[in-house]
Parts: sequence; structure tokens; C-alpha cells
Amino acid sequence: MERYEVVAHSGETRVMSRSGIRPRRNRKTPVLRSLIRETTLHASDLIAPMFLVSGSERREPIASMPGQSRVSVDLAVTDAEQLVGLGVPAVLLFGIPDHKDARGSAAYDAQAPVQQAVRALKSRFHDDLLVITDVCLCEYTDHGHCGILNGTVDGMRRPQVPDGYLLNDETLELLGRIANSHAESGVDLVAPSGMVDGMVGSIRLALDGAGFESVGIIAYSVKYRSAFYGPFRDAAAGTPSSGDRASHQMDPANAREALREAQLDVSEGADMLMVKPGLAYLDIVRRLRERIPGIPLVAYNVSGEYAMIKAAASAGWLDERPVVLEILTGMRRAGADAIITYHAADVATWLREESR
Repeated sequence: MERYEVVAHSGETRVMSRSGIRPRRNRKTPVLRSLIRETTLHASDLIAPMFLVSGSERREPIASMPGQSRVSVDLAVTDAEQLVGLGVPAVLLFGIPDHKDARGSAAYDAQAPVQQAVRALKSRFHDDLLVITDVCLCEYTDHGHCGILNGTVDGMRRPQVPDGYLLNDETLELLGRIANSHAESGVDLVAPSGMVDGMVGSIRLALDGAGFESVGIIAYSVKYRSAFYGPFRDAAAGTPSSGDRASHQMDPANAREALREAQLDVSEGADMLMVKPGLAYLDIVRRLRERIPGIPLVAYNVSGEYAMIKAAASAGWLDERPVVLEILTGMRRAGADAIITYHAADVATWLREESR
């Protein structure tokens, strides 16, 4: 421990370190602080989510997420032009279908908004933009859950579980079908998000069996049953019509379980891991980075985190720019290699301004 002593100098009394160590010397000027900064945040660390709808020239503002909209494919390409110009390398696509049913069949329709957007984005940007697609059923089912529910589809009833329970293996078959549909459209990576047991291995087998060995998987390996998802469910029209997702998403109280889930996904062939949400689970990001150091790790700065900052900034309670940069830097410091964030375009703009 550093020791200090009281000394007299030119008639003044000062408290001086006996060793002469003064950490503040390294914080003296902006240039010096920049030189020794331990954690950096760049536009190239960011992934921007997009919500897609059918039609053309459609931009529907999302009330609970100021600054975000559902967009048709043509406007998604326009928005991607801005992102690429700002140095944001990737987008994550979510679809809102015109038709929903108990099987979520629109999720694997080749003419659905996500599949159309993948083709349009890859045609326009080729390898200059990484296109990632969410692989789940909650936006596509009429009940709003992440897969097939017991008793809702003919021939799919298991007596050992109650009606309405999410059927695991029946759902896996559909997830593989969705992933292949996205791969046929030209996607770079698929991101299964339902926390269904075996989803990574099942999708890997489906992709490889269809000749899509080069398509990667970003696994939502650690997805908590979080209260921070409210605005997203508004944006994607995916709120469950009954019950909740406690049977498959993780209990927010659990940490050891996160490591088990992540290790299982690695064993099944995941190319990247994800923690969702990010802000309330930075300890989980750190644990995974330390225990599974050899695989890229993504943190999801989710809709509720975004909406809170927007609301506080609108009320004048917070200065949005430094708060957002501080939060995202914290996610990087905890160990995230990349961050999915609705702030992506703004952050990339701010970082460009700071570099001038």
C-alpha cells in the first residue's frame, strides 16, 4: 500500500507520497489520456439492428424506440448506405410478416421481408456489409412464442407436458428450415435467438447438409428472460399472447448457468457467442470472456436500454452522447468484441466527429 507523509515546503504543509507516485500525471492532458487508453470503441465494433416489413417506401416510426423505424426493403438498403458510409460493418435483420400462424410459416418464405432484404443488401454491398439474420419464430407465430406450442399444431401434442408448452425438438426442425432459407438468400451469419436446446447443433447440421458450410452461427447463447425487451416486442409485434418465456429464456438471477449454455453452444459449432441483454449482465460478459477466450463474444445493447436513455435525454436528465459512449465502452471493457446496438449510426457519427 502506498504510504504518505506530511511535509513542509516554502511555508506550506503538503501531503506527499514517499515514493513520488502520482497517478494523475497520466491524466494530465487529452493527448496523454488517449495514448494510454485501455479500451477503445470504434464504428467497426458495432452491429445495427433493422426491422423489416413488406412493400416499398414504408417507414413506420416505433413509438417506444425514438429514432427507430420499421422499414421496407428498399429503405433498408438506403439506411445501410448510411451505415456503411459511417464504417458500421454489419446489420442484424428482424422480419415482421403480413401473415402469422401457429407454425410461423412466413419465417421460411423465400419472399418474406428478411429474405428479400438479404438478397438486396448482398447484391448492393457484397462483402462490404456483413448481413446477419435473427432465426426465431416469435415474430411469425400467432401466439408470439419462439416455437411450436404443445397442442397448437395438428399431430404435435406431447402428453407429458401441458398445452401451451414450447416443444423443443419440433421447433428445431423449423429453425433449420428458416436458417436454410436465409442461407439460400445469401446471408453471412444466422443468429438463433430462441434459447431452444440443441438449436446451434440442429442448425449447423441443416446448413451443412444443404451445402451452406460457410454460413456462420452467432448463438444467442445467454439470453435472459429480461424486462428490458418491452420496446423490441412492440417493434417486432412479438409479444406473447399468453404466458411468458420462462421455460426457455434464462432466469436473471443465474450466472453459472450462463457458462453451461455457452459451452454447449461452442460444442455444437457456434462461431460466436452472445449475451443479451448487455448492460445488466456485464458480469456475465466478463465471465464468458475469461472462461471461453478463444471465441468472439457479442453483447446486445437491447431496446429497453436504448429507450431509457432516449427518454431521459428527452427530459433533459441525461446527456445522451456521453452516456451512450460510456455504456458501450463498458461493454467493450467487460470483454465484448462486438456490440449490437440501436445507437449504431449515432455512435459512428460521434466517433467520426471526435477523430477530426
